[in-house]
Amino acid sequence: MTTASESPYVEGVHLRRTDENVREIAALASVLGEPTGLDGLLDDLKYDVRRARVVPRLLGRAVREAYRWDDYDERDEQWYPQGISTSADSSDTEDIGGRRVVVTTWYSTGRDGVKRGSRVTFVDLDSGKYRHVLLVSPVFDKTGRLTLRPMKIHAGGIVWAGPYLHVAATGRGFVTARVDDIMRVAGDDDHPDRFGIEGSTLYSYGHRYVLPVRFTYQAFADEGHEKLRYSFMSLDRRSEPPALLAGEYALDPDATTRLARYELDPATWQLASGDDGFSRPLAIDEGGVRQMQGAVLAGGRYHVTVSHGPWMPGSVFAGRPGSMRERRWALPMGPEDLTYWPSTDRIWSLTEHPRRRWIVSMDRRFFD
Repeated sequence: MTTASESPYVEGVHLRRTDENVREIAALASVLGEPTGLDGLLDDLKYDVRRARVVPRLLGRAVREAYRWDDYDERDEQWYPQGISTSADSSDTEDIGGRRVVVTTWYSTGRDGVKRGSRVTFVDLDSGKYRHVLLVSPVFDKTGRLTLRPMKIHAGGIVWAGPYLHVAATGRGFVTARVDDIMRVAGDDDHPDRFGIEGSTLYSYGHRYVLPVRFTYQAFADEGHEKLRYSFMSLDRRSEPPALLAGEYALDPDATTRLARYELDPATWQLASGDDGFSRPLAIDEGGVRQMQGAVLAGGRYHVTVSHGPWMPGSVFAGRPGSMRERRWALPMGPEDLTYWPSTDRIWSLTEHPRRRWIVSMDRRFFD
């Protein structure tokens, strides 16, 4: 890794955490009741995730395992999958109460004229069930009344670190929620187009569960530097200290393609910060590739996904920044974020396009 100075941290860009939404989340719980948390959600999964209809290697040369969503989510044009993390990121044992769990993000396209924000989806690989959870922001208005806003971010990546979900928010930085705050909405499966709080009733675009965001890590840049775009994120749990890796998607040939590593405090799974309250990167590498959709460190090397559109299989670039080797046809069309499952030595990803949506795992050694 390269650094810009003798300091353990790199100057130029930084993040600053906002105050925690303690009062707002408590007020939301007074409307919905005590949070069910992750355990309650995992005991109430609804939809079926199934093995892909075809041999995994036909989806991509590196693919060894592939799952598909239920028929509706496989075709839905209102929501697009983006980020992925797993219980292997969250827990030393790589499971949650004996369950192997994948968490993904989706963003609302607004193609029907309604932008519903973003959501997370918990998938139990062992039971073959999953359920969506809408990300929300509870806010007090000027009169002190509790209101609800959808979390309108692209959610291009997610890191599940301990009890926290860190979700990429591009130019804003990233937002953080706590899985213990998952709350159940009574009966809202019947109201897919309504949102907000009306008296003692909450509507959440048809989602039975909501997850309020606790705080935001806001992105800033020092004078003379360009603010980092948090397009995607992953966890490097095996480094010392553990680190959060963030990177930039870039279509414009003049745009930056930086990869940044931030120190995580393993006691809290929040970013380490200095006396000034800022979190600065441990390292920034300029040698990313154009149109990166996700990046993860595994086996001592970077692995980066690149999409070639909705009809051509995706690529994985592997190696050191600035000298990565492309492996074409490694993934199905439209690959997004990446995460690593150490005990199986597999890298996981997911694809976004309707009717071509899969959750897939790849043998890391394929890229050696």
